[in-house]
Amino acid sequence: MSNKPFNSFDLAQSQFDRMADRLGLDDPARELLRWPMRETQFLIPIRTDDGPVKIFRGFRVLHNDARGPGKGGIRFHPQETIDTIRALAMWMTWKCALMDIPLGGSHGGVVCDPHNLSLREQEQLCRGWVRQLSRDLGPRIDVPAPEIMTNAQHMLWMLDEFEAIRGERTPGFITGKPVGMGGSLGRLEAAGFGLVFVLREALKELGIPPEETTASVQGFGNVGQYAIRLFQQMGGKVVCVACWDQKEGTSYSYKKESGVDFNSLAGITDRFGGIDKKKAAALGYDVLPGSAWLEQDVDILIPAAIENQITIDNVKKIPPKVKIVAEGANGPMTSEAETVMAGRNIFLIPDILANAGGVTCSYFEQVQSSMNYYWEKDEVLGKLDVKMTAAFHSVLELAKEKGLSMRDAAFYIAIARVAQACRDRGWI
Repeated sequence: MSNKPFNSFDLAQSQFDRMADRLGLDDPARELLRWPMRETQFLIPIRTDDGPVKIFRGFRVLHNDARGPGKGGIRFHPQETIDTIRALAMWMTWKCALMDIPLGGSHGGVVCDPHNLSLREQEQLCRGWVRQLSRDLGPRIDVPAPEIMTNAQHMLWMLDEFEAIRGERTPGFITGKPVGMGGSLGRLEAAGFGLVFVLREALKELGIPPEETTASVQGFGNVGQYAIRLFQQMGGKVVCVACWDQKEGTSYSYKKESGVDFNSLAGITDRFGGIDKKKAAALGYDVLPGSAWLEQDVDILIPAAIENQITIDNVKKIPPKVKIVAEGANGPMTSEAETVMAGRNIFLIPDILANAGGVTCSYFEQVQSSMNYYWEKDEVLGKLDVKMTAAFHSVLELAKEKGLSMRDAAFYIAIARVAQACRDRGWI
């Protein structure tokens, strides 16, 4: 099975099918929830700085909006595919339902590498993306947000283009905006902090003091950085961080047995989460192959990069000491690998729970933008903690009650809520 090319949407559909059987959904419900409700693919022509026009391919997928407007990120990535976008949109539907926020699921992206684009070219790409989709986006239709290799500046360019087209101020159109331009305090921290909030609850459940734990993290972008920061504040120690090296087109793991120094490591990191290899070595880090993060003798593994990172080919390399895997990325583990991990009684915090902090805070930002009244950071993060903790215990209680894995319990709750919303609307 490991020779079959990985497809994120196949994984997302198989996860749905398993819980649809358990929930006893009828055929119309399965058909409606198994596929996106709307897909848009388009081309964006951009005149490059050196003169020629280059054509970029863009996407937006709305999976389901029965519980509220679509909500989902915009990813800039050179290997982007429509199936990845479909999967991310479906997972976002379940994530919003699990967190019990009144939003549906969507996702979008552009096939590009922003490392190779000037700021002007990136701006034109953002504005072109919005022009292609302006009729299908809006605070009551579908609300974008930043994801891999997009940031607050990209969101502000998109907002400006949308408002120019509509001729009105609509700060709730998009989230992840700069603070002071309609963005929310705490938004940068939300995804990583949310992960650590549920990790804290998992450690309580297992009776493990945080200060006695070590962790290894894949990814040093927004999720990984803030997860490391809060985990260390709780007393935990991170001994290894892996990230992509754009210059060499490969990934490396950076290990320090005494524990990584977050501030010094962040100081040698580019805006895309890439660590400077030479500077890391000079700071005393062992520079190892990118896969080494998975093989560290730690208590906790945090895959916080991209999908398909823990597979049947490498899952057996996870050391016996590992007790928890917290999925900071979307779909980082294949079903075959998860089966192996379940046999080892590793406590899994699934992605639709572990990385739901970002979309939850995006919802908070949308609410604040609509009110034109903004909360202090402590209030934002306090509300986030309450939502993440409540969701964790709902999943844990159902898992115990029905004898389900944490992932299956999370999907059970989410799919049941969306299916009920579709029934209540008379769609099925």
